[in-house]
This record gives sequence, C-alpha cells and structure tokens, in this order.
Amino acid sequence: MPSLPKLDRLPLLVVVLGPTASGKTSLALALARKFDGEIVNCDSVAMYREFEIGTAKPTKSERAEVPHHLVDCLDPQAEVTAGEYARQARQIVSEITERNRLPIVCGGTGLYLRAMLEGLFAGPQRSDELRDRLRKRTNERGAEYLHRILRRLDPTSAERIHSNDIPKVIRAIEVCVASRQPMTELWQQGRESLTGFQILRLGLNPEREALYARINRRAEQMFEQGLIAETETLLAKYGPNAWPLSSLGYRQAMQMLRGELDRESALKAAQQAHRNYAKRQMTWYRREPDVDWMAGFGDDGAVQAAAKAMVEAQRQRDELT
Repeated sequence: MPSLPKLDRLPLLVVVLGPTASGKTSLALALARKFDGEIVNCDSVAMYREFEIGTAKPTKSERAEVPHHLVDCLDPQAEVTAGEYARQARQIVSEITERNRLPIVCGGTGLYLRAMLEGLFAGPQRSDELRDRLRKRTNERGAEYLHRILRRLDPTSAERIHSNDIPKVIRAIEVCVASRQPMTELWQQGRESLTGFQILRLGLNPEREALYARINRRAEQMFEQGLIAETETLLAKYGPNAWPLSSLGYRQAMQMLRGELDRESALKAAQQAHRNYAKRQMTWYRREPDVDWMAGFGDDGAVQAAAKAMVEAQRQRDELT
C-alpha cells in the first residue's frame, strides 16, 4: 500500500508571555540561542529610542548576539497603535520564517500580542484634532477626568484600560466618538487572526511574593541607575506629551520632577504601580488560549530546560505531520 503524502508543515512561532520582571527576555534569549531564533519585541515602551533605564530593554550585547526586532524603532514623539504594531510584527515574523529561523515574540503588552495573533477591528482613522483636545483636557483636569468620559461612553473598555494609560484611553474615546458605538462592540467585528503558523505560547507564572520582590528590586535599580536624570533629559528634549513619559517608572519620575513626590515616595509609587501592572497582566494573559504555563522565572535553568523541551517536542510533532 503506498504511503500517504506528507502535508506541508506550518512553521513554528513561539510566544513568551508573562508579567513584568518574570524573566521573559532571559527565556527568549535562551530559546533563540538553542533554536537559531530571532526575537520580536512585544513591549510598547521598548519600541522607543532613548528610553533606556525605565524599559528594561535587552542589553546591547544581547541584541548583538541575537537579532531583535521592533526595539528602538520609534521616535519618542511618535505614536503607534496596536494595529500598526500587529502589521509590522506579522511582516517581520514571516521574514524570519523565510530565513529558516525561529521567530520568538516576547513582551508584556497584552493588547499588542492579541492584535498580532488574533487581529483587530478596522477602527476609524485617528483624529489629531480630537486627540489634541483630549490631551489638553488631561493636562488641565487630570487623567481621572478623561477616564470618566470613557466610562460613560464604553464602561467595558474603561474597566479594562487603566486611567493612567492615557494614550489607550484617548484612542478608546476617539473610536467611540468616530464610530458612534463602544469600542468593545467593534472588537468583535472584522477581526482576522494570524494564520500559517503553529503557535506555541509559553507562559511564566512565578510565585507572587517572589515576583513582587523582584519588581521592587528592579524599581530600586532603575532609580539607582539614574532614572530621574534620564527622565529630566527626555522631558527637556521632547516635552511632557512624549508618550513614553506616561509609562510606569517615568510617570513617577515626572511626579518627582514636578515636586509632587519626594524621591522615596516616587520609588514606592513606582514599585506599587509595577506590582499592580503585574496583576493586570496576569488577568489578561489568563484569557489567552492554549498557554503552557511554567511556575518560575525565565532565568531559572529548570524553567529554560522545560521550555526548550516543549519547543523541541512541538518541532518533532511537526516533523511527523
């Protein structure tokens, strides 16, 4: 009896996800070294040039050893939507595959990851006039005022988007105003998932108290390494509306520079904000389908060995199809 012909194998795409400070970069680097991979950044702030200390980007030596994409690719005054990120990331992943290398998506911005893997609705075009008005209102009346507007227009989005994440709040309001319906309803329309890949999602889920200890220490290191001075330089160069200045760490440094917090209070506020962010990330990622969760940090040898075994097993399964 003749053997059945082999089906065309779909290339493998590895996704490394987890909360901030869980060691995603370390795990992604270990996998890239083992499997001839290239890393695609999925952290929104790491895309911006000149923002270094507060972003925990891969080091220059790590980037020289393993190719990284979508890192240091944006001017600090630029803005990028999740849809724009998804288009760029999908193109890069395809190019990596064409080079017969393993694409590894790594980062903590859950919305960007979902946009890349599951697609987004075809939202309305951006309105610079509306955005300028909303930013002015925020500067005059604070982030919570803007968040109250979103709660009236789209309570579900307001529940999902933190009040301090001003760019996402502005975009959600913009979508509601332009489309005359809540953004959450549009999310269900016209989404186009990524196809043509076997997707292996590897999730890091370290013990909470150990994670919080790492988060606290990382924030301390950022302040020790000069986060305040870096923020002051960036503020002078780009002004207060540069989007990354509203991100965690930089936001608290800005509060210190404005005299709203002293150094110790700014550090404690940054630590608390990062811990809260880790909680929100895990809530988000638990809704991701088919995640292989690992209890530990990405720089732990046993976790790296388990992840490598899962990648190898997936590759072997693909060989048999």
